[in-house]
Amino acid sequence: MRKLVKILHSIAAGGLIGGLGAYAALLLAGPQETADAYADLRQSIAVLSNWVVLPSLAVALVSGLLSMIVHRPFLDTGWVWIKAGLGILMFKGTLTIVSAKADYAATMAARMAAGEAPPDALAGMIRLEWGTLAVVFAIAVANVVLGIWRPRLVRIPDAGSRGRGAPATASGEAAR
Repeated sequence: MRKLVKILHSIAAGGLIGGLGAYAALLLAGPQETADAYADLRQSIAVLSNWVVLPSLAVALVSGLLSMIVHRPFLDTGWVWIKAGLGILMFKGTLTIVSAKADYAATMAARMAAGEAPPDALAGMIRLEWGTLAVVFAIAVANVVLGIWRPRLVRIPDAGSRGRGAPATASGEAAR
């Protein structure tokens, strides 16, 4: 079960980072010459967000939390709790900003192409979108780095060993 959860978590992290990278690449280099081309671009970004980014994020978050259950020593390590906190922040940012803005922008771009909205209707939102995309991408990469590096930032003391043995050092290990 542990290996399955780890495989799911790794694949989902790759899908999430790849999806965010594709989102940025489309924003940067996608066709924007005409209102119809821009509407199609925005629809593609919405599809990418809804079918790659969000599902990958959900699987990464659930499998990360499951890994804490199936591998109990993770509950005592600080880097795991930092990853969990960052994962929840990433979920909130992706769900409320990236995905919502992708859907809104697709709808607004279609309205712009139909002449129902002004050509600059998305100008202010695009700056917010880039900023949010950069933050979510940075958090996703930080989570991968933490998962590989596994630094001994904080070690949560085991309740069963309190009061016994040698005192803990700064790295959380018992002094020898």
